[in-house]
Amino acid sequence: MAVFDLDYTLWPLWVDTHVDTPIKRKGNAINKVVDRHGQPLSFFPHVPSILFFCRRHNIAIAAASRTSAPSAAKQALNGLYLIDDSPRSPSSEALKSWTLFNFNEIYPGSKISHFRQLHADSGIVYEDMIFFDDEYRNSEVGTKLGVHFVEVGHQGLDLGTFERGVGEWRARRASRMGRGEEADVGSKV
Repeated sequence: MAVFDLDYTLWPLWVDTHVDTPIKRKGNAINKVVDRHGQPLSFFPHVPSILFFCRRHNIAIAAASRTSAPSAAKQALNGLYLIDDSPRSPSSEALKSWTLFNFNEIYPGSKISHFRQLHADSGIVYEDMIFFDDEYRNSEVGTKLGVHFVEVGHQGLDLGTFERGVGEWRARRASRMGRGEEADVGSKV
């Protein structure tokens, strides 16, 4: 399972301090919503491709955010429409980004609580989860639960960071399985 924080990981702001609800899509905008004052919000440039990659490869996708404005985060995810521009895409239809997420833990509290709920809801073991987050303090999910933590700088998630994280997870998994070669990613990353 690929798990993503939202603020400064998938988009370049904190939804609880930088935007005011309602957050809505204007017209047929792709990867752009605005708040009530016209403040735009979009995913970082590589995020749509990463989300669609996960979807095409049957990798469960989850959001884990401790925002104090869960309704604003959900409005943003519901308003951000994306198009899979990969040549392998079966459709060029715009989709709500919210529909790409299999699981959502978006509420104030500990990331440990978020991951315990993700595990309970999905049945996926912690070792088969990768968590991308801009805040190092949230690496506790790795030390306490065994989730593979990947720190994302404030520049947001990009393809290089995603590939590095998946590569580290594969190597760790192969080591756990007692094999030197890379283990198959399977459908649970």
